[in-house]
Amino acid sequence: MQNIKKLLDAEVEKRNCEGEVCEERLDPIMVAHRYYDPVVSLICALFAYGNVKQIVKFLNSLDFSLLQKSDDEIKKVLKNHYYRFQTSEDVVALFIALKRLNEKSTLEEVFKSGYLKNRSTIEGINSLIKTLQDVYPHSSMGYNFLISQVTLKTKGAGALKRWMMYLRWMVRCDNIDMGLWSGIDRADLIIPLDTHTFNVSRKLGLLSRKSYDLEAAIELTKKLKEFDEKDPLKYDFALYRIGQERLFGTH
Repeated sequence: MQNIKKLLDAEVEKRNCEGEVCEERLDPIMVAHRYYDPVVSLICALFAYGNVKQIVKFLNSLDFSLLQKSDDEIKKVLKNHYYRFQTSEDVVALFIALKRLNEKSTLEEVFKSGYLKNRSTIEGINSLIKTLQDVYPHSSMGYNFLISQVTLKTKGAGALKRWMMYLRWMVRCDNIDMGLWSGIDRADLIIPLDTHTFNVSRKLGLLSRKSYDLEAAIELTKKLKEFDEKDPLKYDFALYRIGQERLFGTH
């Protein structure tokens, strides 16, 4: 495992630079970096599935100033915006829900209301999902996939990858992550498990679980804590890039 740690530490060092996220090596965080705003960042994270070029193209087509506009204005401007499973109604619903939440509170406060009870990021995410559903009730296959469902179990449950990635962006602070929130321990974060990270981690012997679920994300995070107890997610972006770029025969 020392060799694996050495390899990952070198990758972390290499990746943690301003030029890592660029037009040649796209990532949704590139759009989030432009605004340095938690609400815009959440939209970028929730739509971060599928082909990265398509994700960035879609995010670049959105007018984020709508988050301060009326419901009617949001509906009018976004009536032709859709992305994969999400219809224009789903995109509108997310914008209106986020606008309404922000009028009463902040994403950080809502997250902390769940997180601080047991220092559980899952409970914090559940608070955010529930609040979004409450402030603007809307249900469809695409929307339910977009914001996810409240999760009370870890085995067989979705890995909440896009939410976990969002938390990494908000809590960690380096050349990749933005660190816009405070009072949340980096050690409590759970790795945003996507197929690249899952496959690479199994290949490197960091993950034994065969099911791609929240339990696997927790298992992998515990393993990475052996490398860095206080900041296990510093390895996330490196693992993702190793898989994406097919380094070390890990695809």
